[in-house]
Amino acid sequence: MSDTYEPRTVETAAQDFWKRTHAFEVREDASKPKFYCLSMLPYPSGALHMGHVRNYTIGDVISRFQRMQGRNVLQPMGWDAFGLPAENAAIKHNTAPAKWTRSNIEHMRGQFARMGFAYDWSREFATCDPDYYVHEQRMFVRLFEKGLAYRKNSVVNWDPVDQTVLANEQVIDGRGWRTGALVEKREIPQWFLKITDYAQELLDGLDTLPGWPDAVKTMQRNWIGRSEGLEIRFDVADSDVSLTVFTTRPDTLMGATYVAVAAEHPLAMQAAKDNAKLAEFIETCRQGGTSEAELETQEKRGMDTGLEVVHPLTGETLPIWVANFVLMGYGTGAVMAVPGHDERDHEFAQQYGLPIKMVVVDAGVVDALRELQHDLAAGVGADPLRNALRGTHTDAYDANTAVRVVESFEHRVLNEAAFTEYGTLVNSGDFDGLDFQGAFDAIAAKLEADGRGARKVNWRLRDWGVSRQRYWGCPIPIVYCPTCDAVPVPEDQLPVVLPEDVAFTGVKSPIKADPEWRKTTCPKCGGPAERETDTFDTFMESSWYYARYTSPGAATQVDGRADYWLPVDQYIGGIEHAILHLLYFRFYHKLLRDAGLVTSDEPATRLLCQGMVVADTFYREQDDGSRHWFNPAEVAVQRDEKGHVTGAVLAADGRPVRIGGTEKMSKSKNNGVDPQVMIDKYGADTVRLFSMFAAPPEQSLEWNEAGVEGMARFLRRFWREVATHVAQPDHPEVDPAALDGAQKDLRRQLHETIRKVGDDYGRRQSFNTAIAALMELLNHVGKFGDMSDQGRAVRHEVLQTMVLLLNPITPHTSHALWQLLGHAETLIEDQPWPAVDEDALKRDAVTLAVQVNGKLRGTVEVAVDAPREDIERLAQDLPGVQAFTEGKTVRKVIVVPGKIVNIVVG
Repeated sequence: MSDTYEPRTVETAAQDFWKRTHAFEVREDASKPKFYCLSMLPYPSGALHMGHVRNYTIGDVISRFQRMQGRNVLQPMGWDAFGLPAENAAIKHNTAPAKWTRSNIEHMRGQFARMGFAYDWSREFATCDPDYYVHEQRMFVRLFEKGLAYRKNSVVNWDPVDQTVLANEQVIDGRGWRTGALVEKREIPQWFLKITDYAQELLDGLDTLPGWPDAVKTMQRNWIGRSEGLEIRFDVADSDVSLTVFTTRPDTLMGATYVAVAAEHPLAMQAAKDNAKLAEFIETCRQGGTSEAELETQEKRGMDTGLEVVHPLTGETLPIWVANFVLMGYGTGAVMAVPGHDERDHEFAQQYGLPIKMVVVDAGVVDALRELQHDLAAGVGADPLRNALRGTHTDAYDANTAVRVVESFEHRVLNEAAFTEYGTLVNSGDFDGLDFQGAFDAIAAKLEADGRGARKVNWRLRDWGVSRQRYWGCPIPIVYCPTCDAVPVPEDQLPVVLPEDVAFTGVKSPIKADPEWRKTTCPKCGGPAERETDTFDTFMESSWYYARYTSPGAATQVDGRADYWLPVDQYIGGIEHAILHLLYFRFYHKLLRDAGLVTSDEPATRLLCQGMVVADTFYREQDDGSRHWFNPAEVAVQRDEKGHVTGAVLAADGRPVRIGGTEKMSKSKNNGVDPQVMIDKYGADTVRLFSMFAAPPEQSLEWNEAGVEGMARFLRRFWREVATHVAQPDHPEVDPAALDGAQKDLRRQLHETIRKVGDDYGRRQSFNTAIAALMELLNHVGKFGDMSDQGRAVRHEVLQTMVLLLNPITPHTSHALWQLLGHAETLIEDQPWPAVDEDALKRDAVTLAVQVNGKLRGTVEVAVDAPREDIERLAQDLPGVQAFTEGKTVRKVIVVPGKIVNIVVG
């Protein structure tokens, strides 16, 4: 084997061996503890990017480490193959999405192999394979029959360019995330899964996931959004119609001055029939998205319907307004507006001159008024009250002070800002003086007794809309019959196969445009029927793929093998998936459990959310004001003598370019780095090593090719150390009893490193600090020139162990060096993790810091078991100590074993 590190040769040999021996294919083995490590499956875009490299390297490091811990490790790979990007790319390149997708899969599979990832490729699938999505269709049919899948009209975000529904998270500043087109509100029939039936369990389950990041669990709790309140019925005046609102603040009910309804609310539509201006306004409300964030930031607009409701407690009438901040898809499509105690309602009321009532005041104001009333009666001065009155300062002390206090607070509520905190009720009749909970209970009891309200738990979570209007997705297994309505396709007729050899006319779905594909017969009555032409949201496929990996080839969605492997022991993916994917992932697992297919309650016990890969950006301003972005590889950065960046020029012409800052690698900013170029230049192990060293896994990684070169130097140096060592004639065994001080020190450093690296890989998942520890150990090896028998023996133990410790991160290099070290008959892939020798960790001597009156004045090395008297004498004999103790009285000497000596003088 060459004395020079040649990455391509080393990596090709290792990869050929792994492929030939099926090194990473696994089966269930009850004699071993299992470990299921899973990274979120990639979308086959055609090429790996650095985000892929980082994500999948993290998973591979964990998998290889766990295998060395003696576990039966499953690490599979597949493809999230359906979706709009493939369809749009196929339209652009005048091909079929299936052909484009499978070509990309072939290319990316080769790139994964070049990275050396330890995948069990025997379990591979693409979610566009009928053998995969047939099980998804079967599950949907069963959910439909149980009432957990249903169809209804829904107001959705509609992208007019992509011609499909967008989730709220896919609407950015009112525009589609891919097209940038202004999103419209549309009411169309949609298929839903009743995730709300599992809301409480999804919420409670978060408490059983200590291995998930707190940030992810908080986001999910907020998204699920459990709230307790009252559902209140308002009767529409002069009619037998009523509307219902839900509120978490029934204590403010007496402050309601109007009711706001969504543009699509039946009352609004009814009023618009005879009101052209209202109809026009309702139409304008259809523009824009349906996300809560957008509703909060958009201008509040509304119009009076001319209808009124009767207040359920006072009997007074309140106007009904159509408001653009109310959506039919949220709650009941109507809200009780209390402008005195809600900022949005306050803003709207001020804009349209609607009444504002104060019915809750700060408890401190009430307490202050009570104290004032008491003091007035006692003739005591008012100074102690001034700072308690929410900024109200009174100079006069007379009977009108209490009135002015209330008027000042009321003025702020009515004219400046709503008082949204909990407090004490006023202007609320029989409920005056009650606090929030007291008012909640009293008003609830009153409304329940009158049949006008009831306590209710509400959820921010909405049912999962699973239908999309584009072609490249799993067909929804439903047919529409004029007689029988929506009928599920019988399970023995599944799968409903998506035709793959298609041609596009614009963005219209080929199956919507093909009457022959749509034609079928009703499974119930045998009459003519049409197939559903909507397809599933691709979140459906990615919500259960993890389970399918456990049961390759199973005739059912999963089989008994799933309970061996599940739950996933380590799941890895970006924080951007914290809400939608991870929530649906958890929900679908519960569907599998309730179908009797798995027994666990949660799909994954530990979650790691890796940070982004970021890089510098460079650009020039164009004449039209746009920016032309240059790839960092095309730019030469200029620095001053201290290494600070002073500018940058384009290498091609030497002219300046502007520095745009460090941002996530993206095509739009042209700051991506092609992993293939880096692999060809430095080797896969170097790229893996840099990806793990440059930053902790949960933080952003800043790409820096100088750092990559540093990792390449480290591997070349390590290779040289091993090659030089094995060139020596023999490598005797270590005899701990025969080691001298330097030999013991190096061996102790080795076993300290074994302990640290194992903890960093396993418990802490801090791969950068593990690499730093190995670099430090290599530095010690480089300084260790002992060529005696025991010196060579210690060096052999250190280098051999380092090969094992580096194996999870640099598996190709470790594979080759293990053989070079004389282990041709054994495979490094099957080697156990090195054990820590506790005896080697013991020290003969220890270095203590010596202080005088708490200030460091030197260090002293003493035997571990040195008597206290010897430690005190050695410390006081140090020249640096004597300079500060001479002529002074030593009052006491404090010895902290193994750490410091502090000499106190006076």
